[in-house]
Amino acid sequence: MAVVREFTLPDLGEGLTGAEIVRWLVQVGDVVAVDQPVVEVETAKAMVDVPCPYGGVVTARYGEEGAEVPVGAPLITVAVPGGSDDGSGPPVTGSAVDGGSGNVLVGYGTAAPTARRRRVQPSPGPLRETTAAAPGGPLRGAPAVDPGEPSHKTAAAPGGPVPETVVCPTGPLPVISPLVRRLAREHDVDLRRLKGSGPEGLILRADVERAVAATAPASVAPAPATPAPVAPAPAATATAPTAPAPTAPAPEGERVPLRGVRGAVADKLARSRREIPDASCWVDADATELLAARTAMNAAGGPKVSVLALLARICTAALARFPELNATVDMGSREIIRLPGVHLGFAAQTDRGLVVPVVRDAQKRTLEGLSEEIARLTEAARTGTLAPAQLTGGTFTLNNYGVFGVDGSTPIINHPEAAMLGVGRISPKPWVHQGELAVRQVVQLSFTFDHRVCDGGTAGGFLRYVADCVEQPMVLLRRL
Repeated sequence: MAVVREFTLPDLGEGLTGAEIVRWLVQVGDVVAVDQPVVEVETAKAMVDVPCPYGGVVTARYGEEGAEVPVGAPLITVAVPGGSDDGSGPPVTGSAVDGGSGNVLVGYGTAAPTARRRRVQPSPGPLRETTAAAPGGPLRGAPAVDPGEPSHKTAAAPGGPVPETVVCPTGPLPVISPLVRRLAREHDVDLRRLKGSGPEGLILRADVERAVAATAPASVAPAPATPAPVAPAPAATATAPTAPAPTAPAPEGERVPLRGVRGAVADKLARSRREIPDASCWVDADATELLAARTAMNAAGGPKVSVLALLARICTAALARFPELNATVDMGSREIIRLPGVHLGFAAQTDRGLVVPVVRDAQKRTLEGLSEEIARLTEAARTGTLAPAQLTGGTFTLNNYGVFGVDGSTPIINHPEAAMLGVGRISPKPWVHQGELAVRQVVQLSFTFDHRVCDGGTAGGFLRYVADCVEQPMVLLRRL
């Protein structure tokens, strides 16, 4: 006999608490194999396919396309053949069950087994909430009422009969819908004391609503018996207005939910401004020689070298001279953690919003290697195929806002990093070169740093070294 397994949205890690359903890949009644992707979701960091660890027939789906689903909420239920319906058998975990491979999410890898999930009893068809009243006889599988327990019944509620109260033993509750659980939490309803009216004793939303309606009179009954002093009538009239004060009308206009990438960016930037005492400095630099060096490199054949790769190489060299800036602050232990490797993030604007792919161990890569990796990650960002691991763990960020045609900016640090270098557009401007006025390719460099990790002298030295390398690329040879 088949056992209905509930598959919930896995814990995505890296601070993610939910995802948006983009596209369902299966329908109710479809047969799915172990580790077959069943839904495509968009997290705050990437688009990923979610594979189901169970093989069988899909009996229910939860959530429409475009809906936000929190971690731990059910995605689908699958009728797994060859199991038992009496609650025996292996516990349902986030790892392999009934032949599951242990995969949790495409792009996230296999994690350690998670806590036991709820077991759902089988039903003749897809599990859905109904408003049917409880049958007259006892439900199979429902625990009997203990005669020694005090009665919790009250007068019948207008919405229907009062639900029978029972005391469930410890173990999984006969409830599937997260809406039912939330409704019970909001009204302090103990689900273990309810007898469900659904199939196999399943607790439905109607059961909780009847319990709330039944307990409402009891909650307000003691009010008249309270011997509280009564204020004089004139004072009461003066302090209790007869009509609520008028409120300002809600502003008109389109309301755009802060979710997905936009929501993640908003949260992270707000946290950076709230927690990091940042300061900024900037300098103009003559990039004529840097562009000439790039032209010579690309003319020699081989993979093309981008300007962003040159700037990334300059950043890794500068961080080697000023390691205080490749750090993070742990205020819990009141320590500055200086990091051994440079995981260089670079800002990339996509149709989904701003993302920051991370080049791992950038200090170990050659100039060509940096250029190839930046190009690969940029293309993956534009197509929405970046894995979450490629968007986290950065230690320093390079922001090339010059692609938008602007000269300067004051970057906001990518929390929990300690610094960010901003690069404006490179444009021809009058410049004094070798004692004479000339037209040169000039760029503005802006540097924002966490003042907790260093003083202005260190930040100024870092920015000056970067500007020197931009103006005289041969300076880099001394560090190679």
